[in-house]
Amino acid sequence: MLMSASTSNRFHRRRSETRRALVRAARQILAESGDTGASIRSIAERADVGLGSFYNHFPSKRELFDAAVADALEEYGEAVEEHLGTLEDPAERVAGGVRLSTRVAASRPQIVQILRYSGLGRIHAGRGLLTCSARRDVEHGIASGRFVVADPALALAVLNASLLALLELWLTQPEADSDQAAGTLAEMLLHAFGLPPAEARALARRPLPSGV
Repeated sequence: MLMSASTSNRFHRRRSETRRALVRAARQILAESGDTGASIRSIAERADVGLGSFYNHFPSKRELFDAAVADALEEYGEAVEEHLGTLEDPAERVAGGVRLSTRVAASRPQIVQILRYSGLGRIHAGRGLLTCSARRDVEHGIASGRFVVADPALALAVLNASLLALLELWLTQPEADSDQAAGTLAEMLLHAFGLPPAEARALARRPLPSGV
């Protein structure tokens, strides 16, 4: 028996809502402790969905927590990307992304905790815009000659690891000047990617968009 269009839409909407509830629950767990040992039953209860619903969306907890990290990365990356606007210079985009990271983190503390507890393995595996945008900027910088990097994958790993270290500093040393630290890090990364010191310093100190 074929479902009507309205019935089909309700089914897909409920299915999507159930998946989102599971991902939200996994994000909460990752942000609270990073402990992925929670039982599937406890995850389903936290999401307020039936136990059987879990397996309709994820074959295992590993896939769920990977999806939760990817979801957090996407939200975080979208927030940074929104403020980068129409910038096209990959060097300016990398500098701006690094400098915006702690400011965006202030409005999204849960995401920062998720990144803190998840580590580089899941972040590299994620499909979030943070990783995709960074990869695109690094590759564009190399192709255009702005960056002199022999190994794009290593450059991306350094960028991601540096961002995590910066966010860890922001969390553990709230008295530190995070804007200054982010600017210094941006300058160091641009110089490491091949920009002359004076240009790296200038880009790392260029005014950020207003309202950030």
